[in-house]
Amino acid sequence: MRRLWAICRKELQMYFFSPVSYVAFAIYFVIEGYMFSNQFTTMQIVDVRIIFSNMSMIFLFIVPLLTMRLISDELRHGTDELLMTSPANLAEIVFGKYLSSIIVLFALIGGSLMYPAILGRFGDLDMPVLWMSYVSVFLLGASMMAVGLFASSLTIHQMVAGIVSFASLLLLSMIGMLGNSMLTDWKDTLGLFSLIERLGKFQVGVLSIPDLLFYVSFSLLFVVLTILVLERKRLR
Repeated sequence: MRRLWAICRKELQMYFFSPVSYVAFAIYFVIEGYMFSNQFTTMQIVDVRIIFSNMSMIFLFIVPLLTMRLISDELRHGTDELLMTSPANLAEIVFGKYLSSIIVLFALIGGSLMYPAILGRFGDLDMPVLWMSYVSVFLLGASMMAVGLFASSLTIHQMVAGIVSFASLLLLSMIGMLGNSMLTDWKDTLGLFSLIERLGKFQVGVLSIPDLLFYVSFSLLFVVLTILVLERKRLR
């Protein structure tokens, strides 16, 4: 466990030293702030759902930026060999890197608490909807981070990892819509794998255990796939 936390701290330092992280944070808050203010002034109602309506779309662009260097940077500089021969095993290395991305995600989402604070000045907030929506956004972000981590393990090029991550997340986000528009017989099945459609119950204030388990299992699946990819690279 100590080795896992050591790797996590190292990755957090890299986040703070990387200009890409600051660019990602700036993009997130500029776009989210603009959309929030535009929707609030247009609708002129106190509805916490306007805070979260655009987050999933913004994550499609932000998550690849935050994850593309996690492993590809190690592969590019050859430091992956040092990691793989260190006392830490592959699981500790991958989970340490993933944990660092989750902490960054938590900070990113935590910064958006300013928006319900603003809304609260104009009326009463639906607190169950607010907190369940935050839970849903965190679960969505954690799942996306796992996909980005996996994409980063596939190549030594950060930009390629970012593109693969973006394309994968776009597909996983739109797969339900594709089922509705193109494959009518498969729409229910495809909808089960949609990262976006499973947010619905959370964002009306309901804690959905099946959807919670889906996001947790989805994240673990891609973290394990990342470990398997690195294990294969080590055996070559």
